[in-house]
Amino acid sequence: MTQIKNAQNVRLFALNSNQPLAEAIAAKVGLPLSKASVNHFADGEIKITIDESVRGCEVYVIQSVSDPVNSNLMELLIMVDALRRASAAKINVVMPYYGYARQDRKARSREPITAKLIANLLEMDQIDRLVTIDLHAAQVQGFFDIPVDHLQTTSLFADYFAKHDLINDETVVVAPDHAGVSFARKFAERIKAPIAIIDNRADEVREQTNQKVPEYVIGDVKGKTALVVDDIVDTGVRMKLSAQALAKFGAKKIYGVATHPVLSADATTILQDSLLEKLVVTDTIHLPAEKQFPKLVQLSVADLLKEAIVRIHNHQSIDTLFNR
Repeated sequence: MTQIKNAQNVRLFALNSNQPLAEAIAAKVGLPLSKASVNHFADGEIKITIDESVRGCEVYVIQSVSDPVNSNLMELLIMVDALRRASAAKINVVMPYYGYARQDRKARSREPITAKLIANLLEMDQIDRLVTIDLHAAQVQGFFDIPVDHLQTTSLFADYFAKHDLINDETVVVAPDHAGVSFARKFAERIKAPIAIIDNRADEVREQTNQKVPEYVIGDVKGKTALVVDDIVDTGVRMKLSAQALAKFGAKKIYGVATHPVLSADATTILQDSLLEKLVVTDTIHLPAEKQFPKLVQLSVADLLKEAIVRIHNHQSIDTLFNR
């Protein structure tokens, strides 16, 4: 693992979205989290105070844009503004989960492209770099005119399934719909497994609760261990219906894989009652106790983000982290 060099002017800040992950990253980097106070006025407005000097420093702000999405986004924007006004030399945003990334294009007339708006806000706030993980659409990188390091979790998941002897000739990687084929293919290539596609034609305002079990699966899943791979699991409905479709076509065991566990509404109940053996996710989004359930396995991206931060500071290539 790469060690950080000449770190006397490096500062790590954590806001409120994912303190446990930020603490784990700081411990692995070998630096303490710097001090900042996040408070609220009586009407809900956010007030941030940086409690130590950052003048001339290289700063990393760790914040996922997850539930509560808008509050966490505003925290980040206000923090960056405070750092810039405090004369930080470089402001790098580490955003494990890029909220609003699902709105990356106009699917219908008179719709916004909110992922681009978020990029505009961050650039107008004058950040120097964005580090993120498994964007919903890789082309979101093109919304920025600053460096964007788009890290991937394929190795993290591959290592988990290899450790549990679930990668063999009977393993198949499954995309839950046609839009997810690219994401699933990367994982399939990593573990050298065939790919199947669930012919899910439900509206992409996805995760509706009234979806039906898809009628077709493209590819051979009979008697196989199926790994349903997606970047986000939100209400859990699509993952549950995917498992039902795969069982109908003869899959022996079914596992869910998703980088970002949004887990809205009744997702925990839906997924626990589903045909999945396990749902394997990461800690890009902090899950409180009420969102934990027996079938959930949460892997940490702390090592991945630590390595990115250290290599960026050391001016080393992070090419290998794009396909980890």
